[in-house]
Amino acid sequence: MPAYRPPHIASKEITPKSAYLSRRSLMAASAGGALATLFGPGAAMAEALKTIPSAYKVDDKLTPKKDVTSYNNFYEFGLDKADPAALSGDFKPRPWTVVVDGMVAKPQRFDIDALIKEFPVEERVYRMRCVEAWSMVIPWDGFPLAALLDKVEPLGSAKYVAFETVVRPAEMPGQKGLFQSLPWPYVEGLRLDEARHPLTLLAVGLYGETLPSQNGAPIRLVVPWKYGFKGIKSIVRITLTDKQPVNTWQAANPQEYGFYANVNPAVDHPRWSQASERRIGESGFFGAGRHPTLPFNGYADEVASLYSGMDLKANF
Repeated sequence: MPAYRPPHIASKEITPKSAYLSRRSLMAASAGGALATLFGPGAAMAEALKTIPSAYKVDDKLTPKKDVTSYNNFYEFGLDKADPAALSGDFKPRPWTVVVDGMVAKPQRFDIDALIKEFPVEERVYRMRCVEAWSMVIPWDGFPLAALLDKVEPLGSAKYVAFETVVRPAEMPGQKGLFQSLPWPYVEGLRLDEARHPLTLLAVGLYGETLPSQNGAPIRLVVPWKYGFKGIKSIVRITLTDKQPVNTWQAANPQEYGFYANVNPAVDHPRWSQASERRIGESGFFGAGRHPTLPFNGYADEVASLYSGMDLKANF
């Protein structure tokens, strides 16, 4: 598959600084290791990963690893950006299984390490755009979701893919207490054609290392043309269905969050502009570190055809 290189991003317009703080306030009010570790004792697999060519890259400067692993939305651990890294020490990403079921010919329960060994892991350097108007550029390690779906053989009646994250209040402090910021488990969904798109990734690592707990260990979804909340973390179940799933943010606040969540600079969030974004890890005066938001996050050539004939403003 040829390398994908979207257009260069230049600094431009400024989005209100309070964007992510507003979203966090709304929720509050509503009340590792090295690459070899990725494959456990399978040193041969770790060595093999080094030879797998990168299929997708962008030319943008990578976000520093320290920012990727310390500035996170993962409300199961807490509402503040620093909470996931600070409060995930008790989380245990091993042992782990992922159930794939629903409208499939061969439903299965996969052990995470067996799953990683079965599908070739490759690096994908993707932009990540948060609905809060900040962004990163992250080198993920993972495999296409389509490869896993092929393994279970979706039935012709299947139209959507639903995802569910883990519920472990003893290990995830944000799931404890009488008043919760969101209903658990966190759930998400894609259309089947979105899920099968070559860009859609199940990530098991980043920066060539095992995926940290704060970033969604041991396995998470990455859909680079959609806002980041679609990237469900710590997945335990994937279900094929003929009905459109309701995702967690859509259920919590349908006036502000929809099912598709495709990045669109022309459609503002009700409380802030989406025309530009703040690139984490970049700073300076006079707008340095700001970038114009690209349609479909810069992946329009790859995915715009999925939405032909749709009212984009109504469905983003």
